[in-house]
Amino acid sequence: MRVLRAMGQVTSASDILSMGLTELEGLGMPAAAAQFVFEGKALAAAEAEIRRTEEQGAGFLTHDCAAYPERLKEIYDPPPVLWFRGETQLLAQPGIAVVGTRHPSPYGSGMAQMLSRDLAARGVVILSGMARGVDTEAHKGALEAKGKTVAVWGTGIDVIYPKENKRLAEQILSSGGCILSEFPTGTFPAPQNFPLRNRVLSGMSLGVLVVEAAEHSGTRITARCAMEQNRDVYAVPGNVTNKNAWGPNTLIKQGAKLTATWEDVWEDLPSAARVELEERLQRIAGGGSASSDGGTASLFAEQELAPTERLVYQNLRADESVQLDELMERLADELPSAEIFTALFELELAGRIRQMPGKNYVRTF
Repeated sequence: MRVLRAMGQVTSASDILSMGLTELEGLGMPAAAAQFVFEGKALAAAEAEIRRTEEQGAGFLTHDCAAYPERLKEIYDPPPVLWFRGETQLLAQPGIAVVGTRHPSPYGSGMAQMLSRDLAARGVVILSGMARGVDTEAHKGALEAKGKTVAVWGTGIDVIYPKENKRLAEQILSSGGCILSEFPTGTFPAPQNFPLRNRVLSGMSLGVLVVEAAEHSGTRITARCAMEQNRDVYAVPGNVTNKNAWGPNTLIKQGAKLTATWEDVWEDLPSAARVELEERLQRIAGGGSASSDGGTASLFAEQELAPTERLVYQNLRADESVQLDELMERLADELPSAEIFTALFELELAGRIRQMPGKNYVRTF
C-alpha cells in the first residue's frame, strides 16, 4: 500500500529514482527504504529481478498495466506488482475462487472437482492456490472440463510448492491457464506469505467457494477477506461429525450460500458476468449455449457401460469411498473377483472412478 501511495504522488514511477532523501521521505517512505532508493540499490535490484524473470520465461504486471486485474484494484491493499506465467487475459474474465482444506475427505475432493469442472465447462475461470487437497482438485476439475484455471502462489513464480504439483503447474500452462504471484522470483514458501496470497485469490474473483475447512485454517482467512472485499461467499455443506465441515457449515450460518451444484453459483453471478459467459459459450458452440440443457458437464462420451462395469459403478459413490474388500463382499453373489478387478481397471482408465489410498474407490462424477 505504501508503494502505491508513493507512486500516486508522482507523474511517473521513474521520477522517484532521481529524488533526494528528503523528497523520498516526504512520499511516506521509511528512512531505510528512502536510503535504499537514493543510493541506487533499488534500481539495481529491479534490473536484476527483471533479468531473472525473463530467464524464467515469465513477466510481470504493475498496477498501471492494462492486464492488471481490475477487480484486484478494488481491494484495500492490491499488490503493486504481479509476476506471471501464462495467459494474462484470463485475469479479466469472470472467475470463482475454490478453496478448502489440504486434507479433504473423498466427499470434499469429489465436490471440489465436480463443481470446478461444471463451472469451468460453462466458461467460469477457476482460481485456486495449487496447495494440496481441495486446491489441487479444483485445478484438476477445471482442466478435465478443458476450461481455464489460474493458480495464485505464495512463492516466487519459479518456486513450485508443493513439489509434487509440478506436473499440475505444467498442465495449467499448457492448457492456456495462468500462474500468478505477488512475490519476487526465488521467494520460498514462508508461512506468512499464504495469508497474503489469500487476499489476492478472493480479490480477483467474483466469489469464493469453500469446500471443507477446519475451524482455524487459511481457508477461513480467504472467506473473511472475501467478505471484507464485498465478494460473494459460497459453501458446500458437510457432515457435522467431520471437523472439516466446521468451516463451510459455520459460513452458511453466517449467510454464505449453501452450494450443492454449479447452478447455485451460476444464478448468483452478476448479470453482466452471466451475459459475458453465455455469449462466449455461444460463440464457441456456433450459436448453441452449453448450459441450455441445465445438466452437469460431461467429460466423457455417453457410451453405454458394459454390464459388469455398470454393476460395479452403481455400487460406488462420489461422496464416500468404498473399500475393495467391502465392494467384493457386496458383489460376491453376482460377479467373480476377476471380473470386479477388470471392471475397476476399465472404469479407472475411463476416468469414471478414482482409486484412493488403501484400495478405496470413489466415483469422479
